[in-house]
Amino acid sequence: MARKYSKSAGKDVERAVHKEKRGKLKSGKGGKGGTVKSRKQAIAIGLSEARKKGKKVPKKSKTSKKKTGKRKKKSS
Repeated sequence: MARKYSKSAGKDVERAVHKEKRGKLKSGKGGKGGTVKSRKQAIAIGLSEARKKGKKVPKKSKTSKKKTGKRKKKSS
């Protein structure tokens, strides 16, 4: 079975997680956001960087995107 992610994409994610552990990974365009706190966010940033470099990484799944909408109010 073929690999979903290339080895070099894995290295990009590894590098991002390492930076996050050291408190050096920034979010946002050009690193102008705050420092990344969660491990999941660090992995997402690593995969995003790998995609930009053109490495073998699957496209973002539509189910992984958070649903943002109005919540139903509880009737009391």
